[in-house]
Amino acid sequence: MIDAKRILVTSALPYANGPLHIGHLAGAYLSADVYVRFQRMMGKDIVWVCGSDENGAAITIKAIKEETSPREIVDKFHELFQEAFQGMNISFDYYHRTSDELHHETSQEFFRKLYENGKFEERTSEQYYDPKANQFLADRYIKGTCPKCDHPSAYGDQCENCGSALSPTDLINPSSTLTGETPVMKETTHWYLPLNEDEEWLREWIVDGKLDGKEHHEPKDWKNHVVGQCKSWLDGGLHPRAMTRDLDWGVDVPQEIKGAEGKKLYVWMDAPIGYISSTKAWAAENGKDWKDYWQSDDTALLHFIGKDNIVFHCIIFPAILKAHGDYVLPTNVPANQFMNLEGDKISTSRNWAIWVNDYLKDMPGKVDELRYFMVKAMPEQKDSEFTWAGFQDAVNNELVNNLANFLNRVVVLTNKYYEGVVPEFDENQMIFGPSGDDETSFYDNEYLRLFDDLSATAQFIRDFDFRGALNKIMEISSKGNQILQFNEPWKMIKEDEENVKAVMNLCVQYCAAISSMLRPFLPTAAERLSQLLNFDQNFESGEFVEMMDKMAMGDSIIEPGHKINEASHLFSRIDDEVIAEQKAKLVKTEAPAVVASTPIKNNIVFDDFTKIDFRTATILEAVKVPKANKLLQLTLDLGFEKRTVVSGIAQQYKPEDVIGKQVTLVANLAPRKIRGVESQGMILMAENSEGQLSFVSPADGWEAGNVVS
Repeated sequence: MIDAKRILVTSALPYANGPLHIGHLAGAYLSADVYVRFQRMMGKDIVWVCGSDENGAAITIKAIKEETSPREIVDKFHELFQEAFQGMNISFDYYHRTSDELHHETSQEFFRKLYENGKFEERTSEQYYDPKANQFLADRYIKGTCPKCDHPSAYGDQCENCGSALSPTDLINPSSTLTGETPVMKETTHWYLPLNEDEEWLREWIVDGKLDGKEHHEPKDWKNHVVGQCKSWLDGGLHPRAMTRDLDWGVDVPQEIKGAEGKKLYVWMDAPIGYISSTKAWAAENGKDWKDYWQSDDTALLHFIGKDNIVFHCIIFPAILKAHGDYVLPTNVPANQFMNLEGDKISTSRNWAIWVNDYLKDMPGKVDELRYFMVKAMPEQKDSEFTWAGFQDAVNNELVNNLANFLNRVVVLTNKYYEGVVPEFDENQMIFGPSGDDETSFYDNEYLRLFDDLSATAQFIRDFDFRGALNKIMEISSKGNQILQFNEPWKMIKEDEENVKAVMNLCVQYCAAISSMLRPFLPTAAERLSQLLNFDQNFESGEFVEMMDKMAMGDSIIEPGHKINEASHLFSRIDDEVIAEQKAKLVKTEAPAVVASTPIKNNIVFDDFTKIDFRTATILEAVKVPKANKLLQLTLDLGFEKRTVVSGIAQQYKPEDVIGKQVTLVANLAPRKIRGVESQGMILMAENSEGQLSFVSPADGWEAGNVVS
């Protein structure tokens, strides 16, 4: 839980060489929006900054390919970003851009301070050079095979397939992205940050939550995959990293420094400083001091990012901040993992994506519906998946049948029975609750439970568990529906009018609570619900806190005698035809064949191979592993024994389709538990360039248990 005078929130700067897709929203923006909106409701001093990342090699490469200028590229995508964010109700306090003069000045001042304080090492080294293009190649100008996962199109700074951070010299078979030529090594001079000297304090800070011997943050509050990825980097040993590049587009190294001609700042000495320049721009327009948010111990700094940016925000950028000496370090980095799409990774190069700008054009008026499903499927702890069928089901069965149905019935019945006036009732009036046989008191039970549920929802948000918070809101709606169904006021009105007043008053309180707590997630729907209830709250001045205080004292959210408005639908069903149209747009472009170009792995000796015991086997039984979309639990017959094996083939094969199949089993692989099932080996599968799987099977008629050699 964040306990600070002020909170500064940043989201990863989107790189201005392509439009936004739903994976971007799931990674860095939607979770931050929910968190920031909630903290504003709580009356916190919170500022959320972002901006377009408009420097670097990839923009120049795109400009060359499209025969235009880098400026035209960044202007185009900066505008598209703003349209997408505004369309999705992403509520930045300030959205800047790193091509702005203020950002260049801020980055140069930062570099100059580190240079003057002797924080850099000046090194002359060999760097890849493209003789045909007559220029040195920055990391993103080089592609090759990843040494970690064998992906054939890794960049010189990172493999986007496995997420590993790389150096250009790590790549196998490197080539220039400018000309396709094989680059040569040539001497150049750059300034390096000696990250190897930061290992000790970084480990203490990340793992133990201590900074300079003092408690800085609670390590348990950081996500396991964030700490795990950082520890992996630290365990592998940090190395000096160049803070400058030979480029022709970006932020100039301060020209008064000897040797600065032709040098630009490295992206991680530039882009995250965009958070600072964005804060400066916001402060200047709002009469604030930006230093309060960057250089005060009373500030909690939070970075919302995707998992591909973890090490940069937890190791490289903090090292830069600490080298400067005047800046706070992040209190938390609640990074999300990746969102996949219809059983495959989102791929911009293959056009396998749902583009945000396209969605806004194709599905007008359905912004909150997308926000709802994106939070419901948010990859907070592990990779998740977006499917159009899942989206449709969530809208039709959860938003329409559950939430909208409850809210509509309450408004309709209140207008029908009481002309829209919230009824007054005897506080000692007893009503039947949906969860027991005994009569329960309105204030002492149902209303207290509502308060507890709102408090739990708030805590989920504080803990960065946005899926949990949204689920709790839907539980509140379900409980409201249960109250209506259990008490049946449409029948009870003929026999017990006083009890109906208590029931309907309670349900109005539920609606008011939902309209408040729903606002961070579905701001448009929450506002419309508030209008239906004629329930106006100033969420920027802490009225939500006052509401919670009233509830804690047992006072109603909406008082008896309050007049609500006529009913109208908050959500509408999405038809099959609409979903079919969207799925039809998901046509992958042809991916380049990778079978022939995928390099052979490193040589092994014959003795290594002979250690593996391959056996033929027959699949006797197959069932899906609970709560695991990709796993099948197989029972295999080896002739002399039966074994259980867990295999990740459920998205390619149905259980009934694999029974009787003959397969090849690695029989002497050490057992391991997968989702609670002990897997006793591994079946061999072949995978083609399109990701399709096929069994590696012996010829028909072979007996189970034969040795494959």
